[in-house]
Amino acid sequence: MLLLHGLWMPSACMAWHARRLRRAGFDPQLFGYDTVGGGPARAIPGLVEALRDPADVLAHSLGGLIAVRALEREPGLPVRRVVCLGTPLAGSAAATGMAQLPLLRGFLGRSARLLRRGCHAWEGDAELGVVAGNSGLGLGRFFGDFAGASDGTVAIAETCVPGLADHIVLPTSHSGMLVSAPVSRQVIAFLRTGRFVHDR
Repeated sequence: MLLLHGLWMPSACMAWHARRLRRAGFDPQLFGYDTVGGGPARAIPGLVEALRDPADVLAHSLGGLIAVRALEREPGLPVRRVVCLGTPLAGSAAATGMAQLPLLRGFLGRSARLLRRGCHAWEGDAELGVVAGNSGLGLGRFFGDFAGASDGTVAIAETCVPGLADHIVLPTSHSGMLVSAPVSRQVIAFLRTGRFVHDR
């Protein structure tokens, strides 16, 4: 399976989840890409080629949008399940806010448009699950006008689009998802069953 990082992050930021997945019997591989200078135009073709063999995907933030766009471009790819962590599938208010500030616009680079627009719906064959956070701790809240709870960078509402197989909200921040044991347990559950474990 492939693990994708988010904006401004190195591929190594997914190493913690990779270790947890390996212990659970999966074979995780890190997929790195240039989030600012290269953006989706360069990342998506490389990801498409990497997904020619059967695989699942775990992606954080922007990485989830890259994965979704790759599967939209090549709908026949043999991907069974995709888990997105804090991915603004419906578009990012924080990215939109940053793009309106001349001094910060460049920090989004070539990923700005995808982050601002999102994908709005999922109609692919792969089962798509999303883990959202509600801790509210993060710099994104200073740039985006969030409606409702958020993980500090992405609003919960921004992680919801039609077509998801499942969605769950956990008490974590956007970056905290990268080292969260509860998030890891939910990722493993979804990869095994196509559903998260919801408290009853």
